[in-house]
Amino acid sequence: MNRRLAPSVNAGSMADIAFLLLIFFLVTTTIQTDSGISRKLPSVENPPGDVFIKKRNLFEVELNQDNELLVEGTAMKLVALKEATIAFLDNGGGINAEYCAYCKGAKDPYSSDNPNKAVISLKNNRETNYAAYIAVQNELKSAYTILRNREAKRLFDRTYIEMKRDLKDVGFSGDKIRLKKRIEKIRSMYPEKIHEAERNNDFNM
Repeated sequence: MNRRLAPSVNAGSMADIAFLLLIFFLVTTTIQTDSGISRKLPSVENPPGDVFIKKRNLFEVELNQDNELLVEGTAMKLVALKEATIAFLDNGGGINAEYCAYCKGAKDPYSSDNPNKAVISLKNNRETNYAAYIAVQNELKSAYTILRNREAKRLFDRTYIEMKRDLKDVGFSGDKIRLKKRIEKIRSMYPEKIHEAERNNDFNM
């Protein structure tokens, strides 16, 4: 009696199709990547000496466990923080060696002398909502960006944001060395000085 052989299927073409589908999905699929905020955290170690900061050159921002904002000892809404920060940084209340020629603020003698002396102290409670903390950070950074854009536009007819974008652009045909120096000059006019003070659980409104 003859033994009948079971019919076989050539799987070679199926393997090729599966391989092509795998390549297709690898090429066309986008992978979401998490992005964060660039921020230099406060040093764990104490600085090698006491740094004296005049009271008028310190802008105190506090956020409590209920996500309530206190600025310079006064309750404030988040929407008003940016303008208050700009007013502090751009005050230009210094005289003689501390005079700020490019500042356009009120020149209040009880507020900052110049942007190089101005320091923002940010303090938040351990129970502060993360979203509220980031929102405050964004408002503070936005104040610096607005002032830097203003001076970059005045001096170089381009905003600070535009110059940073051109510096990162691989297709930029201009002089990147000169562009980098201009960006550094603008940063030196309004240096970002945000000190994140130690967190506490005692702050309440």
